[in-house]
Parts: sequence; C-alpha cells; structure tokens
Amino acid sequence: QVQLVESGGGLVQAGGSLRLSCASSGRIFSTYAMGWFRQAPGKERDFVAGISWSGGNTYLADSAKGRFTISRDNAKNTVYLQMNSLKPEDTAVYYCAADSDANYAGYVTERAIEYDYWGQGTQVTVSS
Repeated sequence: QVQLVESGGGLVQAGGSLRLSCASSGRIFSTYAMGWFRQAPGKERDFVAGISWSGGNTYLADSAKGRFTISRDNAKNTVYLQMNSLKPEDTAVYYCAADSDANYAGYVTERAIEYDYWGQGTQVTVSS
C-alpha cells in the first residue's frame, strides 16, 4: 500500500513561489511515475505536472510551463513541485498521485484515471 502525503502549501502573494513536497511510504515508490494535479472550487481536477520513475521524462501542463518544475528524489521517496511566478488562478488544492502501471516506464500520463494512489492534498492560495 502506497501512502502519499503532500506538504508545502500555503498563502502567497501573486508573483511569489512555493515548493510542494510529496512524501511516499509503503510500497516501492521509486519505480512509479508521479503526477501533480490541482482542483479549484467548483472545477474538475486538472493535471499540472508529471515525472517518470527515473526523472528522465517530465511533462507540464500548458498553464505550468515556464513557471513550475517537477522533480523527484527517489532516495528520499519524495517528489517536488517548484512553483514560481504564482498567479491567483493557481489557487487550488494540489494533489500528488502515483501511477503504478508506469512501473519502470519512461512515460508519464496526464490522465487522472491512470493514477491509482492519491494524497489528501495541500491548499495553495495566491492573493492578488
């Protein structure tokens, strides 16, 4: 059983930065692709960024390109989302997720349905 715990959310002014962390425990985390998603009130959960098991392949949503960076440290069982130049529209609950089908795979998917383990989420609020 994989457990995922997000941290690092908070309140920040527009233009500021936050670094989210997602720590994993339980089964082997380091061989799964990982993703970050976000959900604003009244909206669907959207893909933000994903990273393959080795970190060699990353994929960012258009809204994240140029501002966000995803990375992972398999020795620490942790994946990170560095968010810079934050905007009020980035306000949402951010979730990390693990895709066990992408085990030792070089790909990463943006499809939420492909991720089978989810954290509880961390709130990010960006004030204008």
